[in-house]
Amino acid sequence: MFPNRAGHPLSRSGVEKRLGLAIRKAAERCPSLLARPISPHTLRHTTAMHLLQSGVDITVIAMWLGHEDTATTHLYVEADLAMKEAALQRLEDPGPRRPVRFKATKSLLSFLEAL
Repeated sequence: MFPNRAGHPLSRSGVEKRLGLAIRKAAERCPSLLARPISPHTLRHTTAMHLLQSGVDITVIAMWLGHEDTATTHLYVEADLAMKEAALQRLEDPGPRRPVRFKATKSLLSFLEAL
């Protein structure tokens, strides 16, 4: 998909080398990147999750990833649901609320009556 400088397909090691260079360059502005394990697989997985969360059909994601079976790609759906569940668990229950009725002020009522 990506050519090397000779015009041939970029090898796995070539992809890792280019990614390493990009991470070091980005770390000049965000040093915490150097402490994170970022690999081509990380980018592949992250892209698949973003596609899923953007509403892209799972069969399209499966084809994009080169999966033979959508059951393999279904793991991303399960991971996404687990992430959403974990986020919901961190929220506090707002508790029951009484409905608040709107009460117009005198100035609003006067304005409306004058119409």
